Amino acid sequence: MTQGKISVATCQFAVGPNPRRNGAQIRRQMVQAKDAGAEVVHFPEAALSGYGGADVKRWEDYDWNALREETERVMELAARLGVWVILGSSHRLSGDHLPHNSLYAIDPSGRIVERYDKCFCTGSDLKMYSCGDHLSVITINGVRCGLLICYDIRFPEIYRAYKRENVACVFHSFYNARADGPSIHTTVMRPTLQGHAGINYVWISATNSSAYYGSWPSVFVRCDGTILGSLRFHRAGIMVNEVDTTTQFYDASHAYRDRAMAGLLSSADGVDDPRSRDRRSL
Repeated sequence: MTQGKISVATCQFAVGPNPRRNGAQIRRQMVQAKDAGAEVVHFPEAALSGYGGADVKRWEDYDWNALREETERVMELAARLGVWVILGSSHRLSGDHLPHNSLYAIDPSGRIVERYDKCFCTGSDLKMYSCGDHLSVITINGVRCGLLICYDIRFPEIYRAYKRENVACVFHSFYNARADGPSIHTTVMRPTLQGHAGINYVWISATNSSAYYGSWPSVFVRCDGTILGSLRFHRAGIMVNEVDTTTQFYDASHAYRDRAMAGLLSSADGVDDPRSRDRRSL
C-alpha cells in the first residue's frame, strides 16, 4: 500500500454545452478549493466540454478552439494555484474518429501528465465517443491514484485491475444528470461505490453534474466503504476531504484478497477427504 495523505476537493456544478461557461465555473471552484486547503480539485465527467449526447448533439458544429482555449486557462490557473486538477472533458481525435470521453490529470505546474479515456462506454456513448483502452495511474503525495468515468462503475473488474496496480485512491467522474426524474441510479450508485471502496480498500472521490434532474449528488468514500461527505442535490458546490493511507481502517478481505485475485477462491486449500468430495450424501 502506498503511504501518504491528499486533501481532495470533490466539485460539482451544472455541466452544460458551453465550454466558456463551464470553464468559468471550473476556475471559480478551483479558487474555492485552493482557499479551502485542497491539493487536488476533481470535476465531473465532461465538465469542461459538455457531455456528448446530452449537452452536445453533434461534434461537427462543436467549437473545439474554444475548448482548447478554456483547457489552457484551466492549466494556467492550476499552475498559479499550485494544485492538481482532474478535469473531465472531450479529447478530439484525428480524421473521422469520434473523440474520447476523457479525464485530464493536470499537475501543479500546469502540465497534463496523464489522460484517461473512458473504457466502458454505453451504447448511446458509442454514438458520440471512441472507447479508451488503458488504465491511468498517477502518484500524488506518494499515493497511487487511478482515474475512471461513469459507466466504468458497472464493471468491478476495472476496480480490481487498479487494485493490482496498487492504487489506493480512485477519482471517478460521472454525468448522471438531465434525467426525467429518479432512476435506478438514484438507488444503486452510492451503495455500489461503497462496495467498490470496501471490497478493494480504496478511497473514492465520486463527482457528478448537479444539472437537474441529477440522479445523485457527489460523494467521498473512505476505503472501508464509509461515506465521509456528500454534496446537495442540484446545487453547485465543493467539499474537501482527506485521503489518508497512513491510517489503517477496517479491511474485511485483507487476509485473503491476494489469494482471491490469484484465482484461489477459498480462504485455504481444500481437505483431501472422501466425505468432502462427495457432495450428494449426508
